[in-house]
Amino acid sequence: MKSKWETIVLLMVTAAFLAACTGTGKRPARTGGKQVYKVLKKHQSVASRSAVSTIDRLSLLPPPRMLEPGHRTTQDVLDLYGRYVEQELKPYFQNAGVSYPPKKLAFIALKQEKKFEVWAKNDGDYRFIRDYDIKAASGVTGPKLRQGDKQVPEGIYRIVALNPNSNYHLSMKLNYPNEFDWFHAQREGRLDPGSDIFIHGDSVSAGCLAMGDRAIEELFVLTAQVGAENVKVIIAPRDPRVLPLDPNGYGLPPWTSELYRMISAEMQFFSDEVRVSNSRPFYPVGAPLR
Repeated sequence: MKSKWETIVLLMVTAAFLAACTGTGKRPARTGGKQVYKVLKKHQSVASRSAVSTIDRLSLLPPPRMLEPGHRTTQDVLDLYGRYVEQELKPYFQNAGVSYPPKKLAFIALKQEKKFEVWAKNDGDYRFIRDYDIKAASGVTGPKLRQGDKQVPEGIYRIVALNPNSNYHLSMKLNYPNEFDWFHAQREGRLDPGSDIFIHGDSVSAGCLAMGDRAIEELFVLTAQVGAENVKVIIAPRDPRVLPLDPNGYGLPPWTSELYRMISAEMQFFSDEVRVSNSRPFYPVGAPLR
């Protein structure tokens, strides 16, 4: 039970944050993420799940400057969400036997299953960490071919930019079109194969992977901590560890067989047995359950 002094401190600090962020009388802009009161509520709810003191809970609240929409840096996002992301993810890494943060990451997006897997390693093989539901991924089976087709691409990609001020809360840009995509686009005379494909928050998609806001906070922070250059992204039409990919579907280009061979070969490094065995997080004795 909180003492009278702890309750007064909590109310005073919360009131100060609200006054600092809403002094203009204008509603916070959508750009950059959630409204101020939602950010405060989120951090308070995270703190309430933890068996920590009131002072520790107050330390999870972001300083007012972090809440200004449209002006955040990647470091601001790390300062804002880093502590609770670490608190959320460490049990999964502990269960997998991988230190946090790891040296390498692999993200696997399965379009049909609408699952997004996180794998990590320090030395040795990749180990499964956890998965997320993909909230939205527009289009159908098959690679992206042109601007405006609203297809989520398929292939092996890298993250080339982190956007802390996305209109979809937070986002991570993929290097689509990569060399493989450009090669076949040029051979077929497709001058505009599309661009600006992101992994982002929210739950709407026009060729991107929409993960929801809480998931993108964890993925964004994890990527920033590891370094985008150490992250691989595999996007597959469905899980080739369950059934072989079929390159002969209606409307698929002739080079789809080559693409699916590449994806399937890459997926061999991510054992389905390891993924299933580590599908539930490990919580140390006394840790709060979600």
